[in-house]
Amino acid sequence: MDNNVKNLIFSNDVSGNIDAIAKELSPAGIYVIADVNTATFVVDRLAKTSTAIAGAHRITVKSGDINKTIESVTDIWKELNRQGATRNSLVVNIGGGMVTDMGGFAAATFKRGLRFVNIPTTLLAAVDASVGGKTGINFNQYKNEVGLFCNAHAVIISTCFFDTLPREEILSGFAEMIKHAIIDANVGLGDLLRSDISAGTYTGSNFLEHVRRSVMVKQDIVSKDFKETGLRRILNLGHTIGHAFESHALRHGIPIAHGYAVAWGLVTELLISHMTLGLPTDIIYPLAKFIYENYGAYEISCDDYPSLLQLMGHDKKNESPDAITFSLLRDIGVIETGITVDPDTIRAALDIYRDLMHI
Repeated sequence: MDNNVKNLIFSNDVSGNIDAIAKELSPAGIYVIADVNTATFVVDRLAKTSTAIAGAHRITVKSGDINKTIESVTDIWKELNRQGATRNSLVVNIGGGMVTDMGGFAAATFKRGLRFVNIPTTLLAAVDASVGGKTGINFNQYKNEVGLFCNAHAVIISTCFFDTLPREEILSGFAEMIKHAIIDANVGLGDLLRSDISAGTYTGSNFLEHVRRSVMVKQDIVSKDFKETGLRRILNLGHTIGHAFESHALRHGIPIAHGYAVAWGLVTELLISHMTLGLPTDIIYPLAKFIYENYGAYEISCDDYPSLLQLMGHDKKNESPDAITFSLLRDIGVIETGITVDPDTIRAALDIYRDLMHI
């Protein structure tokens, strides 16, 4: 099996690239999946310059991770069926991680698999969700509980749509870039933490190169361990606790952005790394300061710990619900996977997280 995306394209000429892909594949119909916001701000814009998008069937879904559900997938399947999609059709997912996750899942399962292309329109989707072959939906209040591994035929990564995003969306993706810089010392964590991510600095070719370097960290790891049996688990840094924060927020009806949850999860898991593997604190405190100043805090109390621990125990990457495992850090670029951490250590890390986040 080829574990790489066949075509991983970094270019601000999105229309030219999607038209070239459509010409190469000659699909029996093109089906664009987008949420209500992206349909207006991006798909309409692309349709003015792309023949493929202008002539495509459109399937619009509700926006927000709370709508990444089996009901939404069913609606997509119904539309694909109603509009006559065949196994030779092409699905084009245009949007953030919710759209690429769910659209990829819908395409990969309809008629046992349609080819699909991801065009991420958010920084988070560009550096995380749109590459790596993970598709899926939330189920029974658990994040990404149902899904499968399936690579897109192509991913077109661009910065040209980032001008449609609020700063919160840029920060959400920037958290994954920080994670990649922690994983790979060559990316430069210090440079990222000193970066100017104010409005207008993230739509050009310079920022596209930063995005490319970040994506290639993930792509290199995925190519060696597509189904997350070993090495790929280092990409879960920040996610065991981050996903618990997300699911906890969903349970309370106040969904939080994935990248923000990862940012807070990174702080907490680096604290666990210090307690268990001796990660130097001079790495943790500048990161925690940057996270607090830019992301604020996910406010929790001691009363939330049992629920958070239960959610961590349900994480798909655990060997059993009684053993909470993490990918943890000895130093920048030195990560160990599959480390079981006892509940007392996790509680202690959450205590310090609350102190660092001024809760």
